[in-house]
Amino acid sequence: MATAKKLPSGSWRCQVFDFTDAQGKRHYVSFTSDKPGMKGKKEAELKAAEYAANKKRLQHTENYTIYEALDKYIELKKNVLSTTTIRGYDTLRRNSYDTIKHMRLDLIQQKDLQKWVNEFSITHSPKTVKNAYGLLNATLTMFVPEICYHVTLPASNRTELYTPSDKDISVLLEHIKGTELEIAVLLGAFGAMRRGEICGITDKDIQGNIISINKAIVRSADGGMVLKSPKTESSIRTVVMPDFVIQRISGIEGRIVKMHPEDISKRFAATIKELELPHFRFHDLRHYSASIMHAIGIPDQYIMKRGGWKTDAVLKSVYRNAIDDEDKKFTQKINDHFQGMQHEMQHGNYNSL
Repeated sequence: MATAKKLPSGSWRCQVFDFTDAQGKRHYVSFTSDKPGMKGKKEAELKAAEYAANKKRLQHTENYTIYEALDKYIELKKNVLSTTTIRGYDTLRRNSYDTIKHMRLDLIQQKDLQKWVNEFSITHSPKTVKNAYGLLNATLTMFVPEICYHVTLPASNRTELYTPSDKDISVLLEHIKGTELEIAVLLGAFGAMRRGEICGITDKDIQGNIISINKAIVRSADGGMVLKSPKTESSIRTVVMPDFVIQRISGIEGRIVKMHPEDISKRFAATIKELELPHFRFHDLRHYSASIMHAIGIPDQYIMKRGGWKTDAVLKSVYRNAIDDEDKKFTQKINDHFQGMQHEMQHGNYNSL
């Protein structure tokens, strides 16, 4: 154990070896105490001893606490995951693991994880619980891969999202005509573009009717706005837009929409509320765009390409929502067919079936 020495000022200092650099120089970490006499000496030595013990423990990843492991996992993934994902991980790390964050990885048991899930589920949605456990499980797999946990998560709530109709979009566009929000809605509804992608488009990205999507503005882990590559490789694409959209953005220099993504959502939500339209989010304009394309018979492969969707599974599970008006038309068409079939059967005209 390192011994504290009294300084000319009267304080006590205790030094602990930290590391040797490439030139062979030894580096130390100092711990001081201003308390007089032996109390100061013991306090400085205790701080040094705690640091040394913790440093030795952290040489073995299985000795990390949950909180230390989460912090290390996020740090290791910072350069390979999107800024938005890292920011989400940081939020989960700070707010989701209070009851288990000081448990060591080599000591935590399945019952501890299940108890945490049960308690966390009381005040959080199934989706949040799933996300929090997903981050935790990925962290455990990285640092203690030899241990396998089987935890039961709460059943997901089925969320019925409203997909706007042509009429909803027409009412909305008429109301915001001539505003910057109108441009954002045009690009979202008719180009299936995300908020960040819209905010990243500049006049240099427009050639004729073709808009190149190759960057996005998102909020960084430290809270600021940054310009980065789009969400996925499939998000890098070109979209041929209708003439009336290109005419609307013609002549704008620099960024076509100068708002931040969050500003778009706030103004959009306020407008929807003001117009008393059924509640839907700005992101649901992508749902609208994909649903319209599907309804008019556009192949899935082209829908995926235009909207920058990575897989058909995503398209099927989220974006192929039937628009109410279109759904009614198809339902009526189906029922008319069956009604005609029943009519022929009643009159004995089986040969015509």
